[in-house]
Amino acid sequence: MARYSLILGTKDWSSWSLRPYLAMRATGAAFEEIVVPLRRGDSRDRIVKYSRSGKLPALKIEEDGKTTTVWDSLAICETLAERHPEARLWPEDRATRAEARSYAAEMHSGFAAMRSNLSMDFVRRLPTPNLDDDTKADVARVIEAWTHALEHHGNEDGFLFGRFSIADAMYAPVVSRFVTYGIDVPPIVRGYIDRMFALPAMKDWSNAAQMEVDAGVA
Repeated sequence: MARYSLILGTKDWSSWSLRPYLAMRATGAAFEEIVVPLRRGDSRDRIVKYSRSGKLPALKIEEDGKTTTVWDSLAICETLAERHPEARLWPEDRATRAEARSYAAEMHSGFAAMRSNLSMDFVRRLPTPNLDDDTKADVARVIEAWTHALEHHGNEDGFLFGRFSIADAMYAPVVSRFVTYGIDVPPIVRGYIDRMFALPAMKDWSNAAQMEVDAGVA
């Protein structure tokens, strides 16, 4: 049996770490969790011990006497989907799966203005800043995308493509940003945000992030 170690950054800040954490939790597989504090003078030196890219997250897989390291959030999620098909981290229908992958990839490569101006601060609640046009456009596109997916693919499970999927994992940090900064959203999106925050994995992440804030490390 494979032994997993998931190396993450400070939970209150590390949006990229949240994504594979949720995917890993969705597999039900056991894993060791290692958190490297970010924004410290020695952070990079500590990170490169686990990830040659110098960035987090990273997933270490020990199996059959060999160790494989996977870096990049989306690559980790794809690896978990491949290794744990029973978790159904992508929709089963081919066309729906293609659309879900498009959602995930758009999040992975886009929304630069929103990332910059609405940085993840998971447990704090902050005033809504003045948003420039690019950030407003990013926010509007996310709301449009979520609304479309929920209206066309949502079911009683209540996630973007019915069951929780990698698409939801990839957008989870945006869910947190919208709450942190009090972004106004329509009811269908508000319901989705509430369901995401109700996930046990999101609750556990939030509790850990709160402990970081309380301890003064975030």
